[in-house]
Amino acid sequence: MNNLIEIKNLFKEFDGKFALNNVNLNIESGKIVGLLGPNGSGKTTLIKLLNKLLVPSGGELYIDGLAPGIETKKIVSYLPDKSYLNEWMDAKELINFFSDFYEDFDSKKAYQMLESLNISPNDKLKNMSKGTKEKVQLILVMSRKAKLYLLDEPIGGVDPASRDYILKTIINNYSDDSTVIISTHLISDIEKVLDQVIFIKNGSIVLNGDADEIREEKGMSIDKLFREEFRC
Repeated sequence: MNNLIEIKNLFKEFDGKFALNNVNLNIESGKIVGLLGPNGSGKTTLIKLLNKLLVPSGGELYIDGLAPGIETKKIVSYLPDKSYLNEWMDAKELINFFSDFYEDFDSKKAYQMLESLNISPNDKLKNMSKGTKEKVQLILVMSRKAKLYLLDEPIGGVDPASRDYILKTIINNYSDDSTVIISTHLISDIEKVLDQVIFIKNGSIVLNGDADEIREEKGMSIDKLFREEFRC
């Protein structure tokens, strides 16, 4: 399988401090990848670099052979950790907006997911709960036929009963030639869907490998290993 993401000697510096420090990483197509680490470890910085919201201080970064930019934005679908949508818009207007903005957006799929979550297309964002807003954002992101999905804390604000549905939505809506990167600290909830696990600590990769192989080698779950690695 080809590498969808290639990162070589990547650095990102803020005010003299390295948020990312000499990161080297390859990620293949067709994977669900857990980018795991405590707050401040560099997860969101890496995701923003992949999405061209930040630029590197040094090193190289490629998505499908291209440096992040206008062309990669056509193949990257990004869910930020905070809402960026206009509160006055309803779900139907948001679907129309995304449909106009992205050539790969599938409106039919978006409406089907709204219906399965009992969210009315006429419901305005400002009247939705925090969890429902996050579901709508995820629906919009996963309704694109992207090569790379970057999901920053996709289940952080939803109730446990909805997490299984959200994970099912992620699994069912990406193809063999695309990759999903999920950044989260809720390891036990997502562990079952992960193909690859990346632990990041103080801006450096401290573990990277196949999820099943890591569990077998370490003799414990990814969640337990995470608690051991990042114990206070």
